[in-house]
Amino acid sequence: MFGRFAVTVAGGTVLALALAGCNRKNSDAPQQAAGAVLVTTQVVETAPWSDTLQANGTAKARESIIVTAKVSEIIDKVHFESGQQVATGAPLVTLRGQAQQAALAQAQATFSEADRLYKRQRELAAQQLVAHSTLDTQQSIRDAAEARVQQMRADIVDRQVRAPFAGVLGIRQVSPGSLVTPTTAIATLDDISRMHVDFQVPEAQLSSLQIGDKVSGSSIAYPGHTFEGEVSTIDARVDPGSRAITVRADFDNSDHALRPGMLLDVRLYRPERDALVIPEIAVVQVGRDSYVFRVKQDESVERADIKAGTRRAGVVEILEGLKAGDRIVVDGTGKLRPGIRIQDEKPAKAADAATPLKPAEVAAPAKLATAG
Repeated sequence: MFGRFAVTVAGGTVLALALAGCNRKNSDAPQQAAGAVLVTTQVVETAPWSDTLQANGTAKARESIIVTAKVSEIIDKVHFESGQQVATGAPLVTLRGQAQQAALAQAQATFSEADRLYKRQRELAAQQLVAHSTLDTQQSIRDAAEARVQQMRADIVDRQVRAPFAGVLGIRQVSPGSLVTPTTAIATLDDISRMHVDFQVPEAQLSSLQIGDKVSGSSIAYPGHTFEGEVSTIDARVDPGSRAITVRADFDNSDHALRPGMLLDVRLYRPERDALVIPEIAVVQVGRDSYVFRVKQDESVERADIKAGTRRAGVVEILEGLKAGDRIVVDGTGKLRPGIRIQDEKPAKAADAATPLKPAEVAAPAKLATAG
C-alpha cells in the first residue's frame, strides 16, 4: 500500500511539472488581444515617384520615299537588288536616252555655230562695221542655243534615277525593259539609322511635356526587348477631335531592328517627384470606390476613401484620402470591418513599398491614346 501511495505522489508531481512547463511556454508567447484581428500595418510616407504615360505609337523612318522616275521611258538597266543598302547619289535605274543624246549633240552643234557668229560680229561691232542691234540679235540666238544644250543635259540626267539619301531599299518592283511613268513605283527607300515614333498624349498632360523627356518602346516582334529614345518634337496643334497632341520620339536604330510601320507600346517618363505610395494590396476596390483601412489611436480601424493615381510593380500612388504619418492595414483587409480592433502581426516598413523604381521596372500604366 505504501508503494501505491509513492507512485501516486510521483505521478502527481510529474503532471504538476508538465502543467507548469506549458504555462511557462504560453507566458513566453505574445498574447493576442481578445477579439483583435491579426493584420499587417504600415505607416504611410512620401517617396520619390515618377509617372509614366502609355500610348501606342507608329514607327516611321527618318527619311522615307517611294522611288519613281520623272519621265515616261523604257528601263535600260537596274543597278540595285531588293533590300540593298545604298549611299547618297547611288544610281538605281537608267532609262533609255538615245534620242536625248542625239538631240544634245545637235544642240551643242547649234550653240557652237551661234557662238562663232557672235564672236565675229562682236569684233566687227568694235570696228563699227556692224550695227549694235545686229550684235544683240546674234547674242540672243547664242544664248538660246546654250539654254537648249542645258535643257537636253537635264533631260538626260532625268533618265538616271539616283538615291537622294542613304538608306535601305525595299522590294524591287521593276525590271529592265519595263515602261515606267512618273506614277510607277520602282522601290521604297528608307533611312532607318534613326526612327521616329509618333504617339498621342491627352492635352491635359501638355504642360508636363518637354523636349528631351525619356521614352521607351516595346514591340511584340521582340519580346522582352526595350528600345530607348527621347522626345524630339511636340506638335504645334492639338487635335480638336480627340483633344490630344501628337508627340514624336527619336530612337536610335543602328541595328535596324525597328522598321517603318511597326506598332510600338510607348511609355513616356515624367520628371521625378515626391508622392504618397502604398502597396497595391492595401487598396480595397468595390465597384468604382477605392478605400483602405486606417488604424485609429485605439487600434480599431476605419474606412478611408481614397483617390488612386498610377500603379506599377505592386504599388500605387495616393492622390487623395491619406496623408503622411497615417497607419494603414496592408495585409488582412478581407477580415476587417470598420470599428474592428486589430493587432499588428508584422509591421511593414513604408520604405519597402515606396522604393522608387527604375524605368525598366515599370509595370503597366493605364493606356491613354493611340496614334494611327
